[in-house]
Amino acid sequence: MKDIVLPGLLRQWALFIQRRWSLWSLLILLVVGLLGTLVWLAGRYEATQVQSKVERDTADAVADIRTALIRNVQSLQALNASDPLHEDWGRRAADLLRDRREIMRLEWRGSALRLQGEADTPYRAAVFSLLPRQDTLGDVSLNCATARRLNGPAYSASYYLPQPDGRGMEVMDLCLPLLADGRVTGYVLATYALQDILAEFLGRQLPHYQEASFIEADGTRLALHGATRRGARVFTSQQLLDLPGNPMLLRLASWRAAPDLLPNVMTALVTGMSIALVSVLMLLAKDMRRRQRAERDLADALAFRKAMEDSLLTGLRARDLDGRITYVNPAFCSMVGYTPEELWGKSAPAPYWPPELIGEYEQRQAIRLAGKMPPREGYESVFQHKDGTRFPVLIIEAPLINAQGVQTGWMSAFLDISEQRRVEELSRASQERLQATARLATVGEMASLLSHELNQPLAAISSYATGALNMLAHGPAAGADMAMAMRRIAEQAERAGRVIKSVHDFVRRRDEAREAVAPHALLGAIWPLVSLQARKLAVRVRTEVAPGLPRVQCDRTMVEQVLLNLARNGMQAMDGTPVAQRELLLRVAPAGTRAGATRPKGWLEFSVADCGGGIAPAVAERLFTPFFTTKAEGMGLGLSLCRTVVEQHGGSMVYEAREPRGTVFRFTLPTEAGGSDPTTDPMPLNTSDLVETPHASS
Repeated sequence: MKDIVLPGLLRQWALFIQRRWSLWSLLILLVVGLLGTLVWLAGRYEATQVQSKVERDTADAVADIRTALIRNVQSLQALNASDPLHEDWGRRAADLLRDRREIMRLEWRGSALRLQGEADTPYRAAVFSLLPRQDTLGDVSLNCATARRLNGPAYSASYYLPQPDGRGMEVMDLCLPLLADGRVTGYVLATYALQDILAEFLGRQLPHYQEASFIEADGTRLALHGATRRGARVFTSQQLLDLPGNPMLLRLASWRAAPDLLPNVMTALVTGMSIALVSVLMLLAKDMRRRQRAERDLADALAFRKAMEDSLLTGLRARDLDGRITYVNPAFCSMVGYTPEELWGKSAPAPYWPPELIGEYEQRQAIRLAGKMPPREGYESVFQHKDGTRFPVLIIEAPLINAQGVQTGWMSAFLDISEQRRVEELSRASQERLQATARLATVGEMASLLSHELNQPLAAISSYATGALNMLAHGPAAGADMAMAMRRIAEQAERAGRVIKSVHDFVRRRDEAREAVAPHALLGAIWPLVSLQARKLAVRVRTEVAPGLPRVQCDRTMVEQVLLNLARNGMQAMDGTPVAQRELLLRVAPAGTRAGATRPKGWLEFSVADCGGGIAPAVAERLFTPFFTTKAEGMGLGLSLCRTVVEQHGGSMVYEAREPRGTVFRFTLPTEAGGSDPTTDPMPLNTSDLVETPHASS
């Protein structure tokens, strides 16, 4: 029985609760609708009253302005009631300007509009200081013609008048004809500032919640007095100010009702209570939704941060102000081989510190926790994995600031740079191989030229040897003749040996060894190879070496490669230059002697200048990029390796255009302290007439 009755009662109670909530919902809707209607009617009533008052105020303002302008016309008529002296007219005009701040300038002109007298307001600088009055005489003439036709005052259209303070203002002219015996004897011109008309005629009675402005028919605002509160509902009214010759619109705006136009007390009370009740309900509902949304956002943010931290390859570690670990991410645990439970709460010494470096790390941590180390600066360290493996890390630390702006600890980021160190080592080895490859490629290009150059000394040796054998075959030869033949053979053999030795020394791979080398020796070492290229391309090579230069401290082979590569590039760049103008200049001088040079003393500057077509802007952007070349057979490694070699010596390499044509490459090398090279003829080479031997020059 109970099993049957209890479900029925529950169903009835559920239906009652459902009907009750339905009635309450309907009642709430009716109350809300009634309150909303009441509030809307009160608002409409207030808006109607405010709009009516604004329209009345606008009509009153137009009447006040018209009355004030008529009063000013009467004052101007009294100013010229007689025909006084100019000095007397100027004094009385100045008195009138002091009383009428809205008038900027008074002028007394004759019947032909010739100026008889003038006076400017004492409250501003001369209004026509930037725009001369002569530029507006055409408009003045039209305005005075209108006044003569109306037989009374006439107002001109407003125009913009710039001022010395950089702003400017809208002004209009009043032309008042002066009559005597029915004819016009002259005119009085008064220049009004529209802004000051509003300030003087309406400023005192204009409430602080209203603004007045003159506007044109298209809505363009000419002058404004008062300030409208932005974002509030604005009630506006505009009426025509019909001035003779220049009708204007006066616009009045108000953003709230006057105190005497508020709704009655009961309506205001009901409205206030209704708004308060609805506002509280809305605020509660809004707060509930905001809390729910904040909880969802917080849960999403925590999940997102957890996923992001778990996916990072960078290790993260947080410590409190006492140096205890409060947080580590999975990347850090994987890096050191410990679980978060093994690291939480640990202080110095950390389990991942190498035992022999514990003392040094404790001192560094004490300094950092004391706030004496600059934050956000990376430094390198060495950590020990749980299995004993050592690995280098890059550590970046910054203060951990909470939501109140208080530091609660330190946050550290760790990067395992083992792979970076391995890549750097591979890069160095690869660079050495590339340098050796570049030297071998250079010699390969020179192989055909070497065979041509060696033919000359070998042919000379053969000729001298054949001549000596012929002399011996015809009988005893003279000792002097035989000695001369042997000397010629020895000279030609030595010449061939120098060419072969220079190539052998250039391509031989060896460890880097810096030594003090004279500049002449560097040029002399590459001279046979330069001569080969110059002879083939019909290039005249000239050297300028200052006397008494110190020796440079360098890797001789690498610097010779730099000089040879720059010289070959310069000669190849002159392929399109006429033969008579093909000249390559190799120059050595102390750094700092050239205009614009900034390298201090203790450096020598080497330069290679050609007379080619120069370097195009598109090529200049990638000139030192590895594997970039403009030659069909080039490897793109020459200039890149050259700059690398120079920078390894602490110098720099630059290039610039040469006048009238060509390009100059310059690089600097350090000198040996106290060393000098007094040699004046370092390379007595036997070259062709297309190649000049190096010589010392001042």
